[in-house]
Amino acid sequence: MNTVPRRSFAAIVLAVSLPMFMVALDNLVVTNALASIRRDLDVSLQGLQWITNAYILGFAGMLLASAGLGDRFGRRRVFLIGIVAFTLTSIGCGLSGSAASLIFFRALQGISASAVMPISLTLLTLAVAPQKRSAAIGIWSGISGLAVAVAPLIGGAVTSGLGWHWIFLLNVPVGILAVPLVLRAVDESRGQAAPLDILGVLLASAAVLSLVWSIISVNDRGWDSGWVIGGFMAAAAFFALFVLWERRAAAPLLPLALYRVRPFTLSNLVSLAIFFGMFGPIFLITQYLQIVRGYSAWEAGLWTLPWTFMTMVVAPFAGRLTPRLGGGRLMAAGLFISAVGLAWFTAVLGTEQPAWYVVGPFLLAGGGMGLVFAPTAVVVMSSVPPQFAGKASGANTTVREVGGALGIAVCASIFLAQGSYATAQTFINGMRPGIWVGVVVLVLGALVALAIPRLRFPAAPQPEAAPESAVAAK
Repeated sequence: MNTVPRRSFAAIVLAVSLPMFMVALDNLVVTNALASIRRDLDVSLQGLQWITNAYILGFAGMLLASAGLGDRFGRRRVFLIGIVAFTLTSIGCGLSGSAASLIFFRALQGISASAVMPISLTLLTLAVAPQKRSAAIGIWSGISGLAVAVAPLIGGAVTSGLGWHWIFLLNVPVGILAVPLVLRAVDESRGQAAPLDILGVLLASAAVLSLVWSIISVNDRGWDSGWVIGGFMAAAAFFALFVLWERRAAAPLLPLALYRVRPFTLSNLVSLAIFFGMFGPIFLITQYLQIVRGYSAWEAGLWTLPWTFMTMVVAPFAGRLTPRLGGGRLMAAGLFISAVGLAWFTAVLGTEQPAWYVVGPFLLAGGGMGLVFAPTAVVVMSSVPPQFAGKASGANTTVREVGGALGIAVCASIFLAQGSYATAQTFINGMRPGIWVGVVVLVLGALVALAIPRLRFPAAPQPEAAPESAVAAK
């Protein structure tokens, strides 16, 4: 594991966060453009779903592989390749003249994004001094929250003013700017000097692809579909083979010993809970604002700003507080506060309430998310040896993606079983139990977070071996 000289804190944070912002924004910005894409390209409903899902499949399926490539060939190098590839595939998306072309480039976008998002966090973790790491990750999480906050607004504004093609083409100047920033501010780093675990890459990618494909196919085919059941069985089989292989591989893609580290394992369960418990309800809430309350996509984005704004504001402070208060305590508080926010929203849910009634619940839910995101990233990255930072980041991001996809699938299935789009009241009838499931998952996640032991963080610079500074559980 090579050490690197310290660069400007602000320059490092900007260099690794700008590409991450671009990728996080693009994951959500397309949602408000789907109606325009459907008209321009004459796309079916199933085609629209795959315009979104192709990105998710490419992203989730290649996260561990990209992390492994970064460890083997250089994290900065793979990060830069991801940025350039994401920029080029964004051009392909923007110039697409058919649904098939757009779906193809969206899948390639997702694969490119898998080399940006987790490696961004790894580079940041290794580049800043240990005593500044929690603050840096908090800022990184806040910028990620900003992308979530402004994505619906940017998507609606750009689509209305310039056309849906431009939501992809706007990535081009960002990508061009990001490359020299990374070259100037971030030094190269690698994991352990070992050959790439090719079979591990193939098995892990097949397991995640099968799992995510099955989850996102539930809404179309149903839980009892042979295709869906077969997909879940294939995912389980690939996962079992992956575990068996990783136990005997000389240089495993994902060392299974990491899961004997209690803070790492429990923090990943917290990530699964927060993404399941929040993104499933958000899927229903955004539709509620437009279908029941009658808001446009732009107006719905404005009404969700209290939620996303609080996430953006709270995350940097939560990162700074993690060494002092303990990541597990902050995660537990955030999960519980988010659960209270969702429960409050569900309790006052209806068709006649004034518009402002959503502000209080949304502020609580967003603030709670901010208390979870940064401490989770800090604990995950600080509980493993530095040479495994890339693998830890890739594993955690994969868990988050699976949790979000599973939450949406479960909440959508509950909605379809209990309600419908026929009237405002039937929509609410289906929405309410789906959100309560999210509340239960968040509370369970809070209980898991309370079991996370506190970590000991460096209090002063350690110039001899700063990147290797150990972080031990008490």
